Amino acid sequence: MCLAVPGRVESIDDATPETRAGRVNFGGVVKVINLAFVPEAVVGDYVLTHVGFAISRIDEAQARRTLAFLEGRS
Repeated sequence: MCLAVPGRVESIDDATPETRAGRVNFGGVVKVINLAFVPEAVVGDYVLTHVGFAISRIDEAQARRTLAFLEGRS
C-alpha cells in the first residue's frame, strides 16, 4: 500500500524541467519535493506527494479533507 500526502507549494525552482523542484508545506513541515511530474503546478497549488515526488495536483478542499483525516480530525 502506498501513501501520498497533500502539501501546498510555497516556491518553485525550475532550472530545468528534469530537476524542477519546490518547497512544499505539509502542515508546517516544509520539504523540497521533485515537481517534474506536475509541470502545471504553480505556487499556491496543492500537490499529492509520494516518496519525494509530487504525483498530481489536487484542489484545496480535497487537500484539507485529507489532512484532517490524517490528523484524526475527520
